[in-house]
Amino acid sequence: MQEPDPALVQRARAGDDAAFDEIVRALRGPVVRYVDHLVRDHALAEDVTQETFVRCHRNLHRFESEGRFTTWLVQIARNAGIDAIRARDRHARAWQRAPHPAPASDPHARAEIRAALAGLPARLREPLLLVEITGFSYAEAAEVLGIPEGTVKSRIFRARRLLTRWLDGGDDDAL
Repeated sequence: MQEPDPALVQRARAGDDAAFDEIVRALRGPVVRYVDHLVRDHALAEDVTQETFVRCHRNLHRFESEGRFTTWLVQIARNAGIDAIRARDRHARAWQRAPHPAPASDPHARAEIRAALAGLPARLREPLLLVEITGFSYAEAAEVLGIPEGTVKSRIFRARRLLTRWLDGGDDDAL
């Protein structure tokens, strides 16, 4: 991966969007290739690459010019890729636990899930929706809600437990 000109990086850090665009054009291909091998899904790799450059732009002020820019960028890509893999795995596990027929094909099942979600207290429902429906990371959900990341994780755990119990035909008062 070719290291960008340090002056170009400094201009991007100073807020020059054209300089940042030039960095993206130069490094997008190598980042996509790296992430594609990491996540083993080309469509997901494209999304992760986009997220990588969003995070890079958002955190340019944190880059220390003594280090290599490409090393810093690949660390961002790696973290974004790991987040995407975890989200994909979470969704796969949720799908395996979901009652069948699939909610998308059964209006009754969709109505049940909506009712179950509506029955959750807002403090449990909001983090669950941000992570599972919107696709936010736990950290992003925590930022949106203004609560610690650990609180988001525990609330989602409780929400999932209540939903599973309710959807499995357990106690109707579980919610």
